[in-house]
Amino acid sequence: MKKRSFLLYSAAFAALLTAGGANAAEKLRLLTWADYAPKEIVDAFTKETGIEVEVTLSNNEEMISKLRATQGAGFDLAQPSQDRITGPQAEFGIYKPLDMSKIKSDQFIPSMLEAAKKNTTIDGKVYGLPHVWGTDGLIVNTKLAPTVKDYKDICAPDLVNKVSYRTKRPVVLGFAFGMGMDPFAVYGDKVAYQAMVDKVGQAMIDCKKNVKFYWDGKDQLISGMRAGEVTAALGWDTIGWRLNADNADIKFIAPKSGALGWIDGFAIPSKGRNDDAAYKWINFNMRPDIAAKVAASAGNFTASKGADALTKGKLKDQFAESFPQAAIDNIKWYPAVPAGIEAIDGKMLDKVKAAN
Repeated sequence: MKKRSFLLYSAAFAALLTAGGANAAEKLRLLTWADYAPKEIVDAFTKETGIEVEVTLSNNEEMISKLRATQGAGFDLAQPSQDRITGPQAEFGIYKPLDMSKIKSDQFIPSMLEAAKKNTTIDGKVYGLPHVWGTDGLIVNTKLAPTVKDYKDICAPDLVNKVSYRTKRPVVLGFAFGMGMDPFAVYGDKVAYQAMVDKVGQAMIDCKKNVKFYWDGKDQLISGMRAGEVTAALGWDTIGWRLNADNADIKFIAPKSGALGWIDGFAIPSKGRNDDAAYKWINFNMRPDIAAKVAASAGNFTASKGADALTKGKLKDQFAESFPQAAIDNIKWYPAVPAGIEAIDGKMLDKVKAAN
């Protein structure tokens, strides 16, 4: 009798565990950026699949920190930038290879899918897919600074005290491309990279007389350009388009030497417990109708094939003006950042800020 009761109890307990596991499996724990998972999209996904989505907002540094602290646990899907996948994976093992057979590859813009696969492959295994993309480039009041077409043009003598940019890596890279160098080509050679950075640093110091202020938050730059204090800046496309909505003379311009392109993608944490839900979320989000809504929320475009055509209103026109096909083809996509490169940039930028 006791043995039979024990067996019945064990079976009941196992059933409860199974039921509990099934319920837990119907939740997707998503680690993502602000505006990439708007409520409208989350609700539509849950209605269609029955899977609830638990959204945690983050950024590249926090994503790496969170997943490193848990050794890849705590989330089922993350959205790091594609240049921040292979480095952390090689060092900390926080992601797992993707099963490409579960991805609807035909929903992606082919060139972006191939670029993301190339930049996130380790030992023949793909760790990342593209989602939202954007660029750093020129934000110019074309009426007041009509000659600014490339990064180096912001240092022209007629722009003294009229320029703004961040003291961040994109500016280092932009200056390098504008000076005819290719920083990505020397990523694997720290000596050569240091020599390039030294040249860029001197150019930035020589350009300091043109700098009204180094912007930190986008609102600071927006205010400066609206007031006419700044007529040319280096910044994100979304800032340029926001300013253009109020003043048609202010435009986001892809520099002659190429805008700097970033892609925030999808990666599955190594100890994620609901891969099926993660793949369903990826495929759902890459549908053109869904991707167009994400683009409207984020203010950036996506790697979904056909979604651009569904984008409505001013943003569609602004994108077309900023990015004719030649400018898109000339985008310099950020590759994976090798260890030690960011430290080299940081030291140089500190010197620039401290220089008289």
